[in-house]
Amino acid sequence: QVQLVESGGGSVQAGGSLRVSCTASEYTYRTACMGWFRQAPGNEREGVADILTFSGTKLYADSVKGRFTISQDNAKNTVSLQMNSLKPEDTAMYYCAAGPFRGGRCSYNYWGQGTQVTVSS
Repeated sequence: QVQLVESGGGSVQAGGSLRVSCTASEYTYRTACMGWFRQAPGNEREGVADILTFSGTKLYADSVKGRFTISQDNAKNTVSLQMNSLKPEDTAMYYCAAGPFRGGRCSYNYWGQGTQVTVSS
């Protein structure tokens, strides 16, 4: 069982920056994909960014391209999401996820508990 521990998040005014991080209990095929998802009250969960830990390939949702950056620190089994130019609509609970890469796609089987990001106008 992969354990994911999130840190960071918090509250900031629009235009500000926040960073969230996720440390995995292992860095194996089970964490070949690591990503961030978010869910605001009343909304469906949406993918924000993914990273393929074996290749460093990064993917972003259109809504965050150019503002968010996902990165990894292999030595610490940690994936981080740097969020700049934050908007009120970025307000959500942010979840870290991990899973294997199968059939050309990520299969997210493991989830963190979530960390709140609140952006005020």
